[in-house]
Amino acid sequence: MMRKCCGLGLLSLLVAATAFGQAQKAASKTYVLKAARLFDGKSNALVTPGVVVVTDGKIVAAGSSAAIPAGAEMIDLGDATLLPGFIDAHTHLTTMYSEDYKQERLDPLEKTIAERALDASVNARVPLLAGVTTVRDVGSSDYLDVGLRNAIRNGKVPGPRMLVTVHALSATGGHCDFSQGFREGLFGHESGPLEGVVNGADQARYAVRLDHKYGADMIKVCATGGVLSPTDAVDTPQLTQEELNAIVDEAHNLRLKTAAHAHGAEGAKRAIRAGISSIEHGSFLDDEALEMMKQRGTFLVPTLMASHGLEEKFEQHVYMPAAIADKAHRAIKAVHEMFPKAVAKGVKIGLGTDAAVYPHGRNAEEFHLMVDIGGMKPVEALKAGTSRDAELLGIEDRAGALEAGKLADVVAVPGDPIANIRQTEHVFFVMKEGVIYKNEHVK
Repeated sequence: MMRKCCGLGLLSLLVAATAFGQAQKAASKTYVLKAARLFDGKSNALVTPGVVVVTDGKIVAAGSSAAIPAGAEMIDLGDATLLPGFIDAHTHLTTMYSEDYKQERLDPLEKTIAERALDASVNARVPLLAGVTTVRDVGSSDYLDVGLRNAIRNGKVPGPRMLVTVHALSATGGHCDFSQGFREGLFGHESGPLEGVVNGADQARYAVRLDHKYGADMIKVCATGGVLSPTDAVDTPQLTQEELNAIVDEAHNLRLKTAAHAHGAEGAKRAIRAGISSIEHGSFLDDEALEMMKQRGTFLVPTLMASHGLEEKFEQHVYMPAAIADKAHRAIKAVHEMFPKAVAKGVKIGLGTDAAVYPHGRNAEEFHLMVDIGGMKPVEALKAGTSRDAELLGIEDRAGALEAGKLADVVAVPGDPIANIRQTEHVFFVMKEGVIYKNEHVK
């Protein structure tokens, strides 16, 4: 089994590398993708058969009655379903997954920035081959996310389309103050706005401008404590209302979307009042917070794979400091109780996974967790990871649906993912902007 898996993984990487080298040529071709079924990203049912016509990297027609142009290359994927490329609205591609808590904290200090950049370029291939063609990457350092985004965009390395945040903004000692837990003076200075650490509304506004100046596509804040940070409580608010108001206002001035890491209800409410685009995690959201989100159209990105990854570590008896393990147990229990309430209330749901808390490439498992934990209908989970994420990211004009004029991001899974949502975990065909990165269909 191991030899077969490794062989398929190597084959996928070779296919990706070949496709990448031929991207210019491939993007100018006309393809007709055909399968037994198609999910367009927005409808409540599949269409049969599924046809997508692609020219010059864009979709020119999609649906069962799409006209097939003469001279097009036909790719018949058989008893499968065509879907829009998946979108993951919460990733950390520049962070390596580790089962060793202490080593994960030491690696960024011991590795050179160049080595970490190379690690990130390897990470980026993995979700792409799993069907993720767009990510919102919500926290990095040393401009690794900007470099990786640019390298992918400029054709240097294969990976998903990236929207990046540069630095997640935090209060001193907050969840995204990455000097938290180390001795005072170790880094030679106290973290400040250039590292995303702020105190007061003026510094908060300045930090947004710095992120924007150095390449941010969106702004991410840490409005409450977190699970894996060593010295803060998971649910405490960590930015004042005035600080959050300044961050969101300045982001909107710069036409940037926003996201708030928020486990605790009070910190989340402050972010919602400020006009935040999405609440990430949301473990301890109460009924008032959920109602505020419903009324204001604020998205919830529950990152259920993060909880699942932590549960797996507990099952494997992987070392974790006792205080962090306690926070994790509390947050996991709370999110399992909160998420069904959010679904039932009709809060907008986006799909994001917190990739790096679990191994990169398992992103599509979030679909079945949304169904199993939250009671979402499979088709609603599929929308969360396609058209609704595109709305959240502000890219609905070019991604998230199989429609004429959109970028040709297309994946195929065996069978019917509405009948069995876990088929999303078996992507065998990946096209991004008209370039085929994976095709393991056996005729």
